[in-house]
Amino acid sequence: MQKRWNILPADELKATALHEALKINKTLCKILVQRGLDDFEKSKHFFRPQLTDLHSPWLMKDMQKAVDRILLAKSEKEKILVYGDYDVDGTTSVASMFQFLQKMYPAVDYYIPHRYREGYGISKTGIDFAKENNFGLIISLDCGIKSVELIAYAKTLGIDFIVCDHHLPDHELPEAVAILNPKQKDCTYPFKELCGCGVGFKLMQALSEELNLDETRYLNYLDLVATAIAADIVPITGENRTLAFYGLKKVNENPCPGIKALMQLASIQKEMFLNNLVFIIAPRVNAAGRMDDAKKAVQLFIEQDAKKAMEFAEMLHSDNTDRKEADSNITEEALAIIEANENLINRKTTVVYKEHWHKGVVGIVASRLIETYYRPTIVLTRSGDFVGGSARSVAGFNLYEAVHACREHLIGYGGHFAAAGMTLAIDSVEAFSMAFENVVAATITPDLLIPEIIIDAEISFSELTPAFYNILTQMEPFGPENMRPVFIAKKVMDTGFSKIVKEQHIRFSVRQNKISFTGIGFNMADKFHLLQMQKPLDIVFTLDMNEWNGEKNLQLKMIDLRLSE
Repeated sequence: MQKRWNILPADELKATALHEALKINKTLCKILVQRGLDDFEKSKHFFRPQLTDLHSPWLMKDMQKAVDRILLAKSEKEKILVYGDYDVDGTTSVASMFQFLQKMYPAVDYYIPHRYREGYGISKTGIDFAKENNFGLIISLDCGIKSVELIAYAKTLGIDFIVCDHHLPDHELPEAVAILNPKQKDCTYPFKELCGCGVGFKLMQALSEELNLDETRYLNYLDLVATAIAADIVPITGENRTLAFYGLKKVNENPCPGIKALMQLASIQKEMFLNNLVFIIAPRVNAAGRMDDAKKAVQLFIEQDAKKAMEFAEMLHSDNTDRKEADSNITEEALAIIEANENLINRKTTVVYKEHWHKGVVGIVASRLIETYYRPTIVLTRSGDFVGGSARSVAGFNLYEAVHACREHLIGYGGHFAAAGMTLAIDSVEAFSMAFENVVAATITPDLLIPEIIIDAEISFSELTPAFYNILTQMEPFGPENMRPVFIAKKVMDTGFSKIVKEQHIRFSVRQNKISFTGIGFNMADKFHLLQMQKPLDIVFTLDMNEWNGEKNLQLKMIDLRLSE
């Protein structure tokens, strides 16, 4: 697939000034400036994050109300229910808050809604469960900000809510005793991009301060907070960077038995990075809710006995194996449907439907299809008497607006810029598919249908030294708004030793002037002919360390290449 290369500009004057202040590689200074780290102080906080950098939890609107209501429940011996969503952010939020509260007050339980029976967020079933079991206070985590009617219903039953959420609030807010959400218009909390578990963490921090508890009481859950930050794709800047940095430290030094068990099952022996939490821990946790019941993810995170934690981890591991099999089979079927129909190949969208597909993986399948056909994609399946589905977008295209424009064909829908979900009648599938195609075709610009590679800076091979790599690794943890830097090197020649490995990958050997590097390009065998032309090439890559037989060498992780102009 052809890709667009976008080399980011950098302010040369600011980069020079930063280079003089930091005395590190000029190219790295350009990247720091691009990321808003344009002076010594900002860079110092970036490279040396401190827990003392965390903001006071009392800056968050309603924090005192939330703390007071929890302490009232404690003094009145009222039962508290910790309620969270079925994804990684929700289950880690519940596991940390439940354990924290239970250590100071035993009348606490937790509740995770069933993905298919109750759906996303607060459910009537969950509120009824609270009533039947005499809970007077519900603390919702990673959900609740849009549950106006359900929280009003809970109030009629004598149940109060504290809402801890990070999703964008609507104009009307629920009638909760306290709403902790930095995205509220009148909340002055300095950092707006916390995940749900991060908001819960701030409540634990405030309770600890109010009760003069040791800070280890809430810092103990940083491994769960880092897992939520990784999985929820929030910006790795500001407070999230500090929480992720120290959370990863805990994951590597002293993780909870549940995370340790998942790492053992995945045969992790090296240092864990945020990337590993995204691709190893998060899918196994999410698989519990996708394939069965997410409650066992909380059971895994709160289990202190290593043997029992391993039993729960094995359940999640098994769910993930089932999820991978379903995802692979459905992707194969969906690609076959598209390839068999020329009309579908030439569209600006992909909409595919089979009633037997597993609804827990249709969102993942939509993302997989975009890897082959880069365009807004919806995967639909039968859900009871209706059709349900998940949509995924391409970078820069507002998917939610496109789905919203087709609402006459839908029973219900929701989502955001990059992803959405919908429910429709079985006989509306064809009409919705055509409407979606027409809306997207009329509004998407041609460039958005070509994947873009964002390149941070041009670099020469002479700059790629162990000292350079050492500073690069100190930019970890990498994630949204602090991605691993992507470099371009121009007029590079193949040494003649590059080769195709396992039929689909390239083991590169390239040189620039008199300096040679090896590299790996996964699934790039179709570009091998460019190397054989023995002409100058421009290559796009990230820098990596390869360990083999006890030796460490820098290597290039190839992303793309083309002939030099």
